[in-house]
Amino acid sequence: MLDREGFRPNVGIILLNQRNQVFWGKRIRSHSWQFPQGGIDRGETPEQAMYRELHEEVGLMPEHVSIVARTRDWLRYEVPDRFIRRDARGHYKGQKQIWYLLRLVAHDWNLNLRATSHPEFDAWRWHDYWVPLDVVVEFKRGVYEMALTELARYLPRHDQRNRFLRGGARSFRHGDEAEAAHPPFVGMPPGLELPPGASFDPDPQSNLRNATERSLLAHPKQ
Repeated sequence: MLDREGFRPNVGIILLNQRNQVFWGKRIRSHSWQFPQGGIDRGETPEQAMYRELHEEVGLMPEHVSIVARTRDWLRYEVPDRFIRRDARGHYKGQKQIWYLLRLVAHDWNLNLRATSHPEFDAWRWHDYWVPLDVVVEFKRGVYEMALTELARYLPRHDQRNRFLRGGARSFRHGDEAEAAHPPFVGMPPGLELPPGASFDPDPQSNLRNATERSLLAHPKQ
């Protein structure tokens, strides 16, 4: 379902825990991390699509969350032609998204990455609100920054500072150089939580890891 400009309606989900950390999911069989998102089906409202995607991707039900806020308008990103199927070129342009900020009001053991037969994630963790944009596929970074920045006003005051750099990555704090050299894609990082049915396959070979990270743009989720 495309609008007249060629954008597919979509929802994005930023899920907060009680410490104002966000759900950060690892794409299945890859080292890419992102927020839950998905298309709006014909006849659905954005809110209905959000609850459906919330269950399909992370196994939560409406009673497990409360809606804190949503973006006021559609946020759009264009998908480069090389990522668009040939039969859709000239018609499909990209995604327009409504982003929801949710608060988890249940225990996080209710998260289930295998709620459906077509899982999107194979591991997850809680991450600081200002996620590192350099691990998001490049053409989505602008939308991530816009959504996080707009919705940050609903966080407690001490969590509202913006840590993004204009170039698309977060600003470095003391100690971040070590994190950048050894990002939390390899090994079992502190705070990584695996719900039932999840798996995490660490790869200690840094060269292979770096090559995998560079290949993420070849397999984005549109």
